[in-house]
Amino acid sequence: MLTTHWILGPGAIGRLLAHSLEPYAKVALIGRRALPGQQMLTTPEGERRAQRLNTLTVDQLGAAGLPAPGFIHITTKAMAAEAALESISKVIPSTSPLVLWQNGFLAQPRITESWPGPVLCATTTQGAYLSGDDGVVHAGRGQTFIGDLRDQHRSVSEALAETLTKAGFTATAVDDIRQRLWQKLAVNAAINPLVALHGVRNGELRGARYSGRVESVINQVAMILQAEGIQPPNAGQSEDAWRALVWQVVDNTASNKASMLQDVEANRPTEREAILGPLIESAQHHGLPCEVLQALDAEIAALEASYLSAR
Repeated sequence: MLTTHWILGPGAIGRLLAHSLEPYAKVALIGRRALPGQQMLTTPEGERRAQRLNTLTVDQLGAAGLPAPGFIHITTKAMAAEAALESISKVIPSTSPLVLWQNGFLAQPRITESWPGPVLCATTTQGAYLSGDDGVVHAGRGQTFIGDLRDQHRSVSEALAETLTKAGFTATAVDDIRQRLWQKLAVNAAINPLVALHGVRNGELRGARYSGRVESVINQVAMILQAEGIQPPNAGQSEDAWRALVWQVVDNTASNKASMLQDVEANRPTEREAILGPLIESAQHHGLPCEVLQALDAEIAALEASYLSAR
């Protein structure tokens, strides 16, 4: 029998996940508003594939008669994750395994503390962006890591990683997901705010206009993560290893619209608090400089205010 996967949050990663899992599992893509069941996936090679997905609203769940979910993937923005979980909590067993796909390090520790069942955290470098209510573009392939903050659910993580790998997500179960989440945080801090501010694709950060500021972010983030005890990626040496990781992701997702840019273009709140907030808080705790990160945070906050206040 196929495992049922509920995907709560039909954004870019949520839809990419639904398209990928559909041949291998029973999938329900759940959002606050109705979406077309016929959805289009554009691959990194430019191929367009139409696929019928089971799209539901939260309000339809009670009457939908769905089998109990084997996994509930929460793919909303970080600041919406807890409210999204609350919106379906009355129709799911409290023992249901959750999979959190949020950027940053905000929702993961909170939900891990409050949810009775297994809470897995996923971090991925898959790149995707929406192309309307009925389409998603898979802009770049990457790696996905699965684990839980308490390292208590290894077998559940391994089962999910096996399914995701079959679905093309190249997933690995790990026992150091906290390290991985902070590593992703470093990448997001160096990429997302700058592309959002300037309205460019990831690959354009290589240009002379932006690369110096990327390097400034990397320098500050490397010091903060060292103070947090987060090991540099790929067994590298501190700042050089972080620099290599960031530029590798920039190259691998060169055509991607980062999630924060997608939010700005859609006049939505961004995940700046989940991405920049933990780094700034850590820097202040350790007495480290963070003026570059604070400046980015202030610029994104001002940009948000310029369109949110006009609503």
